[in-house]
Amino acid sequence: MNLKQLSQHLNLSQTTVSRALNGFPEVSEKTRERVLQAAKSLNYSPNSRAKGLATGRAHAIGHVLPISDQHEMVNPIFGDFIAGAGQTYAKEGYEVVISLVRDTEQEQAYRSIRSRGNVDGIIVHGPRMADDRIPLLSELGLPFVVHGRASDVTLPYSWLDTNNSRAFRRATDFLLDLGHRRIALINGLEFMDFAFRRRESYVSALTDRGIAADPTLMRSDEMTEVFGYRSARDMLRDSAPPTAFLVSSMITAIGVRRAIHEAGLQMGRDVSVITHDDDLGYLKNGHDVPIFTATRSSVRSAGAKAAEMLLHLIRNPGSPHLTQLMEAELIIGSSTGPAQ
Repeated sequence: MNLKQLSQHLNLSQTTVSRALNGFPEVSEKTRERVLQAAKSLNYSPNSRAKGLATGRAHAIGHVLPISDQHEMVNPIFGDFIAGAGQTYAKEGYEVVISLVRDTEQEQAYRSIRSRGNVDGIIVHGPRMADDRIPLLSELGLPFVVHGRASDVTLPYSWLDTNNSRAFRRATDFLLDLGHRRIALINGLEFMDFAFRRRESYVSALTDRGIAADPTLMRSDEMTEVFGYRSARDMLRDSAPPTAFLVSSMITAIGVRRAIHEAGLQMGRDVSVITHDDDLGYLKNGHDVPIFTATRSSVRSAGAKAAEMLLHLIRNPGSPHLTQLMEAELIIGSSTGPAQ
């Protein structure tokens, strides 16, 4: 069924039906309800192009992913984030537009998106400490929400983030309370804001207990299984190996566990491990008992909340910037124990 047929069925003009479906205030509530009920009963779904012409909106959200040699955004974490965001978009009749662009071409890509008008808003992924996408999008006047924060950007903007500082402070304190003193940090790339905050909290927790942070016990790189394995393997071969690891990703922690077992040691008894768990749909941290003690924060839930924030900004132009800080839980698993 098309708009013309629905209008004939209701004996209303196409303009009135279109305005009722798209929430225009000129239509009475009685007429709007009648149109919506008929559309539902007759399984009418408005053409997205026609809907865009009627409302002046594209009814699409953009996700621009940089292709980089240093930080790859197309990973399981993004998959869960977009799954959460997608559920919110679908309920509100929005589609997702994903663009892959080179690091050096991001400004051109955002300007092109703005000029084409093919999306109503943008989610910014993987913010760096000083992220030039934020002032650019502010200049372009395109509604956006940042998944994370950029500590070196001083202008106001909307963001949703996990409290990485508090999470890694709690994790480091937990290991210190178990008697560990040689605690290794296997972190993400530290020009990324989340990784910078995690390192700062780790160092601060050690310092407050009178322990100087040892540079030989700190690594940062792309959070892969191989990175975790090689980092832990090399540290465990040292004459004064760590007794515990604090790790920034479940994927990396799997590599750390491989290195521990390869060294003939038992995780949780000989060497403790705490990781960050994004509660991924296809990479669960055990079942009844968690494999890893972890700071847990659902990235799927973050996707849904960021999408809700962005849709609010789109519907309410000129509204104040929105911010939300999600707290991570400390989940106790079998990967930690007292220092031997």
